[in-house]
Amino acid sequence: MQRSSYIPLLVAGGLAALAGCNEHQAQATRTENRNAAQSAAPAAVAAPTGLPNFTALVDQFGNAVVNVEVVGMARQTADSGMAPSDAPLRDFFKRFGIPIPGEGAPNHGSPPVLHGAGSGFIVSHDGYILTNAHVVADADEVTVKLTDRREFPAKVIGSDARTDVAVIKIEAEDLPIVRIGDQTTLKTGEWVLAIGSPFGLDNTATAGIVSATARAVPGGMDVPFIQTDVPVNPGNSGGPLFNLQGEVVGINSMIFSQNGGYMGISFAIPIEVAMHVHDQLIQTGHVVRGRIGVMVQNVDGELAQPFGLDRPRGALVSAVENGSPAARAGVKPGDVILKVDDHAIDQSNQLSSFISQRHPGDETTLTVWRAKQEQQLQVRVAELKEDKPRSVPPMPQMKDDASGGARLGLAVKPLTPEEKKSLGTDGSVVVGEVSGAAARAGIQPGDVVLGVNDRQVKTVADLRSASKDLPAGEPAALLIERQGARIYVPVRVG
Repeated sequence: MQRSSYIPLLVAGGLAALAGCNEHQAQATRTENRNAAQSAAPAAVAAPTGLPNFTALVDQFGNAVVNVEVVGMARQTADSGMAPSDAPLRDFFKRFGIPIPGEGAPNHGSPPVLHGAGSGFIVSHDGYILTNAHVVADADEVTVKLTDRREFPAKVIGSDARTDVAVIKIEAEDLPIVRIGDQTTLKTGEWVLAIGSPFGLDNTATAGIVSATARAVPGGMDVPFIQTDVPVNPGNSGGPLFNLQGEVVGINSMIFSQNGGYMGISFAIPIEVAMHVHDQLIQTGHVVRGRIGVMVQNVDGELAQPFGLDRPRGALVSAVENGSPAARAGVKPGDVILKVDDHAIDQSNQLSSFISQRHPGDETTLTVWRAKQEQQLQVRVAELKEDKPRSVPPMPQMKDDASGGARLGLAVKPLTPEEKKSLGTDGSVVVGEVSGAAARAGIQPGDVVLGVNDRQVKTVADLRSASKDLPAGEPAALLIERQGARIYVPVRVG
């Protein structure tokens, strides 16, 4: 069986790394650059009848797309430069004649030189360039090549791995720049164009359509990706994604692949996310993010029903951190966040994206769905601090299980104080055995049961009472805690 991977689009040479600013000032700078681009460029590209013609767009903005070459020294300690997770890429390197990382002539103890190449685009006349963080990661030298064949050494101004956005700078004046657009107006089925340097082939244009918006991908990136079917390949990383009006709406970042090559699914970082990072990196060299202290998940069809939603939408709150801004605002587990200010939340990752772009101290209005009606809560955003890794406690010993959730396929028992302390949980009921609907839903022995629908479970009797009132054959939303993470799981009632 072939393994599927989300692959960053950095083409390898000898070896590649695959894998509170001043808001008013930043906004003024961005507006000045946009206005300059609009005054310098011809009229926006009009959407033609029939198939689109991208020649005018490429003529106007192709010279603002650059090739980014990086050089560094190997930092792997293993014999091979390719990690085990990169194994699917080995055939990909061979197919396109790219030297395989870590293979070839021995280096007699000297660390091999790493070469990589990606793309970028110029956003200011004085040389600021947006690209992907993974393009310039661990680079000792960065060189930017323009379409007129001029080459400039580049300085990495800042890099943000969480969004995969980096800003680099070259010393030049009167450079061509792109126009920054608004990805929120994108619609599925709309034509888009990518320009970049796949396999080092500078200024290559490829086109396709928007396949989806606000797409979440595994890997911990809180980015509502734009999914397209635009053909992009290694080397396209960091290049712009244009709409038909000639505006950049995204940064091409990765592909989904089972063999290392393009398979019709590619992902771009929304330009709003990228420009938020861009402004902060230029102003301060690092990114400050907002947080409100909730753990959320998507609402699917089976979870929408027990919470009384008309359709699957919003971000379902599975946990609220004690003392967090959300807790102080009155947010509770089981709330479904439908809006942040005027921004509708359809997928849960949109909540994280909207909140992270707020500055610490900002007042934000949350529209939540609770008890089958909307209400608004005011929350003051705090600063996000990166979490430290946490150790996984041992599972409690399961003895003398009591049947408290038979209709759900659960045998449960109360947790002892020692077990609660070991697990680091506020819950009191742990699953001993699973069968039937619970087993099919993925509930596991050792899961701590915290609630059923909008009812808290603090004792085995609470679970028995909550289960008794559930309609047979319909899904119930079971809130569980597993290894420190909380999630609602839909379980069909027996």
